[in-house]
Amino acid sequence: METIKFSEWDKLDLRVGKILKAENVEGADKLYKVSVDLGKEKRILIAGLKPYYKPEELKNKICIVFTNLEPRKIKGIDSQGMILAAVSEDETSVRLLQPDSNIELGSRIK
Repeated sequence: METIKFSEWDKLDLRVGKILKAENVEGADKLYKVSVDLGKEKRILIAGLKPYYKPEELKNKICIVFTNLEPRKIKGIDSQGMILAAVSEDETSVRLLQPDSNIELGSRIK
């Protein structure tokens, strides 16, 4: 990986969110349609978490969301950001990134 300047890092808008629900995406083996509460707004994201989590395991989980990622239509659904996760080298293990204790939804990651 190449290094980036601090000014590039500062462009990322990462926020604390809470997953309200995860639903199957029709015709997709790995994707969920995830509703996330970011405090002042709610968003829909498409996340490739199906092989790693059941929908009920995701409900009410606190997560980190990349909020100013360019929106993308996936399986006909507008995804308005990305949930960040740690992924093992062989991609057999995926874990959501979370704050280590309670903090207000929508808080910025710096």
